[in-house]
Amino acid sequence: MKIFTAAQIYQADEFTIEKQKITSTELMERAAVALFNWMHPHLKNTMPKIHLFCGIGNNGGDGIALARHLHEHDYPIHVYVVNYSQKRSDDFLVNLDRLKEQKIWPEFLDANSELPVIDKADIIVDAIFGLGLNRSPDKWVGKIIELINRSMAFVLSVDIPSGLFTDRVPNDINSVVRANHVLSIQLPKLVFFLPQTGIFLDSWELIDIGLDSEFLIQTETDFSYIERLDVLRLYRPRAKFSHKGTFGHSLLIGGSHGKIGAVNLAAKACLSTGSGLVSAFVPECGYEPLQTAVPEIMVITDDDARKVTNIKTDFSPTAVGIGMGLGTDSATVDAFASFLESTDIPLVLDADALNILAKHEELIQKIPKDSILTPHPKELERLIGEWDDDFDKLEKAMAFSKKHKCILVLKGAHTITLHEDKGFVNSTGNPGMATAGSGDVLAGMLTALLAQGYSALDASIFGVFLHGLAGDLAAMQMGYEALTASTLINYTGKAYVALFKMDEQQGDQGEG
Repeated sequence: MKIFTAAQIYQADEFTIEKQKITSTELMERAAVALFNWMHPHLKNTMPKIHLFCGIGNNGGDGIALARHLHEHDYPIHVYVVNYSQKRSDDFLVNLDRLKEQKIWPEFLDANSELPVIDKADIIVDAIFGLGLNRSPDKWVGKIIELINRSMAFVLSVDIPSGLFTDRVPNDINSVVRANHVLSIQLPKLVFFLPQTGIFLDSWELIDIGLDSEFLIQTETDFSYIERLDVLRLYRPRAKFSHKGTFGHSLLIGGSHGKIGAVNLAAKACLSTGSGLVSAFVPECGYEPLQTAVPEIMVITDDDARKVTNIKTDFSPTAVGIGMGLGTDSATVDAFASFLESTDIPLVLDADALNILAKHEELIQKIPKDSILTPHPKELERLIGEWDDDFDKLEKAMAFSKKHKCILVLKGAHTITLHEDKGFVNSTGNPGMATAGSGDVLAGMLTALLAQGYSALDASIFGVFLHGLAGDLAAMQMGYEALTASTLINYTGKAYVALFKMDEQQGDQGEG
C-alpha cells in the first residue's frame, strides 16, 4: 500500500473531483458517510454522548457533516467549532449551514471561551486540524487539546490526530491530540509509523471515500506500507524435484567467548527460514555448543579459542550473514577487513559488523553492492551520525543507502527497509519482540532468503515481515512478556503457513 504525502493526497482529491465529475462538497459527504458507517456498528446500540471538536477547514467540515448523520440517527451530540481563524473553507460553511437546518447549533470556541465538561464515559471526535496544518496551534487551542487528552474519554481522530504535522515532528507535544483510534481517509500517513509521531495514536484504520484508483495506482511514492498480499507476491515457491542444494548454502560468521548463543539463534533461524545448507564460522569455543545445539548445521572454527581472527572456508557460500556476537577485538577487525576484500556477494551485516564499520569508516567502501545492513537505532546513529528528528534520520539513512548502494533495515516498532530513495514500512511485529536475540534471528532469516535466491531488497522486505508475523503469532499465544528469540524461530513455520491463509488479515492495520 502506498503512503502518500499531504500534497499527493490533495492532488488525488482534485483528480477524483475532476474525473468523476463531482463537487468537493460531495467528496466531503463521502467522507462523512464513511466515518458514520464505521462508528454506527461499533457503538452497538449504545448512546454515549459524543463531543465533536471541529476546526474551520476541510477536516472540520468532515466533522460537521458527520455530526449531521449522527443526529439523524438520534445520537446525543455536542458540536464545538474551534474558531482559530476567520478564514473558513467553503465546504465547511456548506456543511455548517446543513447542520443548522437540522436545528443543531454548534458552540463556537475562542480564546475567551470556557472549556467544555467531558465525562470519561463520553466519546470525542477530533476533527480540528487535518493535513494542512503548517504551524503549531495557538495556546488557547492547545488548552482545548490538553482538555481532550486528560478527559479519559475515547478519542477518535478524523484522518490524523489534530496538531500532528505530516512532514515534521511537533514542537509542542502537549498540543497534539492523543488519539485512541484514527480513521485515516483512504491512505495511511507516514507519521503513523515513526517513533516521535506514532506515539500520538494507539491504532488506525482506513476508510474508503472512492479516490480515483487510476491516480492512486499511477502515482509514485517514496514510501510503501507492506502487508501480507505485498509479501505473497515476493514468495518463491519450491519445485517438486528440488533438493537441499537448490536452496543455497548459508554461511554465518560470528561469535566470541560468551556470545556463541547469537550464532546459535541465527543458525536455527536460517534453517527454519529455508536455507538448504547452513555452516557457521566461529571461534573454537563455539564448536561443541553449536554441534550439540544445532545438529543440522556444519561448524568451522577459527584457530583462536575465544575470537574470530582469520576467516577462511573451503567452499563458496551462496549467502553470508556476519556480525552476530562477533566482538570488536583488533584481530577480529583485521579479519573482518580481509574478508570484505575477498568477497563480492551481498552480505547481511548485523550487530558487531556494523559497530566495526562505524569505527572504521574506510571499510564501508568495501561492502559489496546490495548488502543488507540491519542496525538498531544506536547502531544506525554510529553509522550515519546524529539526527535532528525522525524525518532527518530517514533523509540521512536514505543518503547513506544511495551512496553505498546498500539496503538499510532500520529496526523498530515499524521496521523500515530503505533502498536508496525508497522506503518500505513493515506492518507486523509487537513490543514482545524487544528482547535479546531478536535481531540475531532476523539476521539468520535474511541470510536464508538470500541463499534461496531472493534479491537483497525482496529478502529484506519478506524477511522483516515474516519475522514480525512470527512474533505476532507467538504473542497471541503467550503474551508479550514471555516472548523470546527462540520462540520467534519456533513460530517461523507457522508464519509461512499464515501467509497463505487468505481469510486472515495479518499485519497491524488498525494497530499503529
